[in-house]
Amino acid sequence: MEATVLIPAYNEEATVAGVVRVAREAGFPVVVADDGSRDKTALEAQGAGAEVVRLEGNRGKGGAIAEGLKRVRTPLVLLLDADLLGLRPEHLKDLLLPVARGEAEMTVGVFRGGRLSTDLAMRLTPFLSGQRALRTQDLREVEGLEEARYDLELLLTRHAKKRGWRVRYLPLTGVSQVMKEEKRGLLPGLLHRLRMYKEILRYRLKAR
Repeated sequence: MEATVLIPAYNEEATVAGVVRVAREAGFPVVVADDGSRDKTALEAQGAGAEVVRLEGNRGKGGAIAEGLKRVRTPLVLLLDADLLGLRPEHLKDLLLPVARGEAEMTVGVFRGGRLSTDLAMRLTPFLSGQRALRTQDLREVEGLEEARYDLELLLTRHAKKRGWRVRYLPLTGVSQVMKEEKRGLLPGLLHRLRMYKEILRYRLKAR
């Protein structure tokens, strides 16, 4: 499967290298779009074997993906978050296979059996998962990609519905991610989460 793993990352020095190593172990080239990080995210990603694209300022997840996408030369692309835990090479191949076979236009990975907190979040809102596989050209044609900060996943889900894509939700057994409250501290993490939900709500109201 000719695919590139594209990872948007902002201040993820503690976990990004682990995600990159899994992708490299699976045999895929990796592009990390460093979204204006103030820590060693870029160095950690590069040291683990990724090509790093550094953005001058923080543009949000969509902006980082749009910039990293310029470096993707394969027909398929796999989007992964930079803070995943428990990821294995077979997870990436499972996500890519239905798209490579032409059985789906997009797959979405849903955490299962990782940690209770992330499992519950995925059960409630599986469409917010950042783990996705699709054709590179299809991703390039998503309108508004660069402007999407917290609402990228909603944008992709809405685009898929509008285009009539076949979307498959697949379990990522044993995978979870670091919660924002763990990364930033309880109060700053909670405030960041509330800002994210505000942006998602704004997007959904606008979409209606």
